[in-house]
Amino acid sequence: MISTISARRYAQAIYQIAQAKNNLDEWSKDLKRIAEIVRDQQVIDTMDSPKVPFDHKAALIKQKLGQADELVYNLCYLMITKGKLKNTGQISDEYDALLDEHKGIKHALVTTAVPVDDAEKQKIAAQLEKITGKKVSVKLQVNPAILGGIIVRIEDTQIDGSVRNKLDLLRKDLVQASK
Repeated sequence: MISTISARRYAQAIYQIAQAKNNLDEWSKDLKRIAEIVRDQQVIDTMDSPKVPFDHKAALIKQKLGQADELVYNLCYLMITKGKLKNTGQISDEYDALLDEHKGIKHALVTTAVPVDDAEKQKIAAQLEKITGKKVSVKLQVNPAILGGIIVRIEDTQIDGSVRNKLDLLRKDLVQASK
């Protein structure tokens, strides 16, 4: 697996090219298409095989990718040469994070005790947008161990409004008061 640092470097280089060409969103779509192509086990096997010549690998990618910018093909060829084409999904994720940062979008991981419907998710997103002053994309996860409430993580900030946390704080206060 490609390291996060390496994926970030590729993403930053692609981002700089896309920004210079003023086609940030197109690159995001192209990276997702490449990542989807390399999820196919046959494609991975072909790309990983030292017996398959580069020209055959390049032709396969060009055929699977279809119509694309020449720089997208060049990226694929570079990734084939470096043996990193199968890691395009991670590079795509890093690129999307850079793109969201450029657009002022924050990502929040919201943990709830029970599943939340779309209407409630929108309310949570709206409240987080008020707090951060930026657009927020919410990813939900369920963890019954928190008992109730929510835990929100945005970048390095965590807001723990879970019942489990409140009970732990109450227990600590009671222990302190009894001393």
